[in-house]
Amino acid sequence: MANPLELFLWFVTFLACVYSFRLFSVKSSKLPPGPVGLPILGSLFQIGTKLNESLAELAKVYGPLMTLRLGFKTTVVVSSAEMAAEVLQKHDQAFAGRSVMDAASPFDHSKWALGLGQNGPRWREMRRICNSELLTPRRLDSLRGLREQKVQELLRHVREACQGGQAVNVGECSMTTALNSISNTLFSQDTMGLGSDSVTEFRALSLDLAIALGSPNISDFFPLLKYIDPQGIRRRAEVCIKRFYELLDEIIEKRNTLYSTSKVGKKGDFLDVLLELSTKPGSEFKKECVKPLLLEMFLAATDTSSSTIEWAMAELLLNPKKMEILRLELKQIIGEDRVVQETDIQQLPYLQAVVKETLRLHPPIPLLVPHRADATTKVGGFTIPKHTEVLVNAWAIGRDSAYWENPTAFLPERFLESDVNFKGKDFHFIPFGSGRRMCPGIPLAVRTVYLALAALIHSFEWKLPEGMSPEKLDVEEYFGLTMRKAVPLLAVATPIAT
Repeated sequence: MANPLELFLWFVTFLACVYSFRLFSVKSSKLPPGPVGLPILGSLFQIGTKLNESLAELAKVYGPLMTLRLGFKTTVVVSSAEMAAEVLQKHDQAFAGRSVMDAASPFDHSKWALGLGQNGPRWREMRRICNSELLTPRRLDSLRGLREQKVQELLRHVREACQGGQAVNVGECSMTTALNSISNTLFSQDTMGLGSDSVTEFRALSLDLAIALGSPNISDFFPLLKYIDPQGIRRRAEVCIKRFYELLDEIIEKRNTLYSTSKVGKKGDFLDVLLELSTKPGSEFKKECVKPLLLEMFLAATDTSSSTIEWAMAELLLNPKKMEILRLELKQIIGEDRVVQETDIQQLPYLQAVVKETLRLHPPIPLLVPHRADATTKVGGFTIPKHTEVLVNAWAIGRDSAYWENPTAFLPERFLESDVNFKGKDFHFIPFGSGRRMCPGIPLAVRTVYLALAALIHSFEWKLPEGMSPEKLDVEEYFGLTMRKAVPLLAVATPIAT
């Protein structure tokens, strides 16, 4: 019987043989250039914890279309607007697949999800449902009063903090506002109150899940290790997904009980639509799709919106002159005797420019959600084999000096008198992606961000806590599936006298 050392040596030899075969295949397939890396490990030690920054630095050496070998996974990284247009527009269908992540496997989440699900009949049906039942201009307009109500609740919470002399946790308050807006849109009810313990729990859960889904996972690079989950990333994601599913089960059960025990009419909200569609014979939308879709919509609508508001406030506090320009615009258009409404947004070009510039510097998903080649495709003179993972570095593209003057500076003015927008046609500015896998929730997210940010600036003077200068404000990023501030933004608000 072989001893453990012999078994280990046989295992290493097997890996080396597989590695050599894959290396030969990679070289012969005319993939884009990239670092050679170490045997078996590839370039794992050449990427840091801030993957967006590491990949941007490597792209300066190897070009805007770059190949990385990460264990047994081959990844192609896109770092220019031209290559992004090739992948997301010219070859949109070929790259519409999703890279399979071990962290998204608990409860078959990725199988039934929209954002992480594979391109196919079920995915197309889920996308159609979102576009036709939730995100139409008519439905969004019908819910305008609800969003405005939630923003007024946010302002009341900030005023209470002012009276108590407390600093405001901008990200936490923004998350609660976004959460209750989407919760009422989906379920016709609030999920939590401002300042409650449940806010902290939800924020922690969403952060943990975003980190798990966005962290480099050795189980993805060495598939044999999935069975032991060496970093515990899948277990961490499973805890978060299970808790979210439990919360959603409670809401769904209450809804089913309500209709079965009373004659009350249906609310007609998005949950009713999903529950009805999930029982429709022959539909691609199954009951297993309901919770994954709701979870994704919760995270997409709350995490990205709240982080964008927090980054915008941080940038404005770092640039007081920009804050004053925005406040002056709000005063001129809104006046001092009424509150900001969604219908005002089109008359506030500087507000729109501030949000665009924030998204350029701090895209909510810096590497977008990983794509996968569903067919072998030629891009930029290179061949990308089927099943290759493709990462689009939206963070690097948004800071590329080839497209942006003074790219690391916060200059909202660059978007004034400009037609550049985030709808997926301007490939040097794609914070929400482009093509058929573009984020479907943009119309809802931007309405929430515009309204909340405008209301906060219109109603309060803002400054950093006593003793903190702008130079001391921590602007480090925490990399995960979404990109948040590493240190939550605390700011002191003073009501503007009317």
